[in-house]
Amino acid sequence: MTAATPITSVLLLRLAGPLQSWGENSRFNRRETRPEPTKSGVVGLLAAALGLERGADLNALTRLTMGVRTDHPGTLLRDFHTVADYRGVPLKQTGVNAKGTQKPTGPAKYTHITYRYYLQDAVFLVGMAGEPDLVAELAAAVARPASPLALGRRSCPPTQPILVGNESAALLDVLSSHPWQATGNGRAHYLRGAKPAFVDLPVTVDDDTGSDTRNDVPVSFGLRDRQFRERRIRHTTVRIPTGITDPDPAPDRNTTVIGHDPFSLLDW
Repeated sequence: MTAATPITSVLLLRLAGPLQSWGENSRFNRRETRPEPTKSGVVGLLAAALGLERGADLNALTRLTMGVRTDHPGTLLRDFHTVADYRGVPLKQTGVNAKGTQKPTGPAKYTHITYRYYLQDAVFLVGMAGEPDLVAELAAAVARPASPLALGRRSCPPTQPILVGNESAALLDVLSSHPWQATGNGRAHYLRGAKPAFVDLPVTVDDDTGSDTRNDVPVSFGLRDRQFRERRIRHTTVRIPTGITDPDPAPDRNTTVIGHDPFSLLDW
């Protein structure tokens, strides 16, 4: 007798805003962003919705299977910063001594130059698949979050309610069936003046046999013991109707603006 297939639900989130930033290998004076949401960023968003403390156990959230559909990739923004102490004293290091006090810079520095990278006007459809009771709890928390929700950084609020819903289906089936979320300039980015019946959208999904990796699964969000581990992923595409009522005539009604691009599967 074979074991029954576990019943799973998918929490569906629309992550869109003027700015998003999903860091993975960032340092103090250079904070980069990945081209799509990280698992640590989405788990952090769900933890905030639940009202979890920083040192809380994250295992239930990190066990969720994550899939990201890029409905509009947005454009990259580099924000230039200078940091100084208004009192005119030397800046401190990011490291601390045994007493928990920040060490002074040596030689003394009075100004730091820093860079922050953001995605502008990007739109993502994120699915988090797991046990139905947990997914239902998360859906309720995202609808009425205990703490403000942000798109990777606190300075990046979403433009509208994040929760799309939760569905009892396979993760890729949900990401393949939900309507295209890009609007305005996002749609124009893909359509480029044409009126196709369908678009092909890139998807990244957790897969233990995947050919790529991300080091973005949070072990702890503690202030002094932030730790992450690796996950395996794979890249694919899904074909989504554009919703255009009078698409361009074509011999193949599945004609899309974005054709097969092998480099997109390598995340290039």
